[in-house]
Amino acid sequence: MAVSTLIFRRLWGGPPGLRGSSRTRSRPTWTSAAGLESCPTKKLGNWYRERVAYNGCLIVTLTVNPALDRTISVDRLAFEDRSYIDSRHESAGGRGIIAACVIHSFGGKPLAIFPSGGNNGKRLEEFLVACGYSTLAVPIGREIRTNLTITDRQGLTVSLNERGPQLEKAEVDRIEKAVQKSLDGAAWLLLCGSLPPGVPANFYARLIGMARRKKVKTLLDTDGDALREGIEAGPTVVSPNQHEAERLLNRALVTRNHFLEAVARIRAMGPEMVALSLGSRGAMGAIEGTIIEALPPRVEVLCPIGAGDALAAALAWSMERNGDFTDALRWGVATGTASSTLPGLRSASLEQTKEMYRQVEVRRIE
Repeated sequence: MAVSTLIFRRLWGGPPGLRGSSRTRSRPTWTSAAGLESCPTKKLGNWYRERVAYNGCLIVTLTVNPALDRTISVDRLAFEDRSYIDSRHESAGGRGIIAACVIHSFGGKPLAIFPSGGNNGKRLEEFLVACGYSTLAVPIGREIRTNLTITDRQGLTVSLNERGPQLEKAEVDRIEKAVQKSLDGAAWLLLCGSLPPGVPANFYARLIGMARRKKVKTLLDTDGDALREGIEAGPTVVSPNQHEAERLLNRALVTRNHFLEAVARIRAMGPEMVALSLGSRGAMGAIEGTIIEALPPRVEVLCPIGAGDALAAALAWSMERNGDFTDALRWGVATGTASSTLPGLRSASLEQTKEMYRQVEVRRIE
């Protein structure tokens, strides 16, 4: 059966070992996004359906700590004063899932891999069914997290994120196996977001090494120890934001010279290329022998949350198209900037991004 969009669903408890119940478990099933056809896997010990043939443009995204995102829009955020709710919105969240949405909307071919557990996981999968791109949900025993974003009409935003569920070693191993099986024939692997409790800090570093052996390029978009150890594994691109870079380098980054020094220092730590996201100031990039500055136009920002994720996604999409890092950084800044002008946690369309792309100024610093 040829199915382009696949979701791995649990019929009862998922693969063996996820739950302690002694009840008989049904065999896991692959279900098409439209929910029209399904087929059981050949055996429980191998709970992956035989890999679907994708072309070389496949971009695999991994979100180890996905979330059900709840966004509340209010009239204004003020300290010790009431606000009135304008609207509420619920959506699938996590950096890799957002990246897959952007890549798909730009005409790319993403495969989003993520763990899924509890009622939140079911809701997350339901949201993704309608997205139109390939997904692989790896069952876990605990509830995935909920993130809350509150934003007002002036663009002031507060983001409250849960840490995520505790993952067991067997669950981490299943996620790693899912990634390994998905890399055959893929072009890029995007490693996105925080690691939940139970996942070792070197997890992304292991996957970067695995991807390199399969000749798959990697983009690392994370924070803290996972960022530090992942960088040392030598990813193709690393894309921290300003705060993540400050924690990595253990220093404040305030001036343009600070940013120039930061991208040079980060590149010396192991990655082939660096894309430092700087919000309204655009981005600074570094490749061998060259630093690139991408400057966006002035815009009215409504919600900056997720703009950096959109930047990283567009960068990988552009790199897959033509391999030009300077042009990819320009596309990334255009996408992040255009996304920040939209209300709530929304990413810009390709048409909106094209208009912004024409206004992004690129400077090369030898």
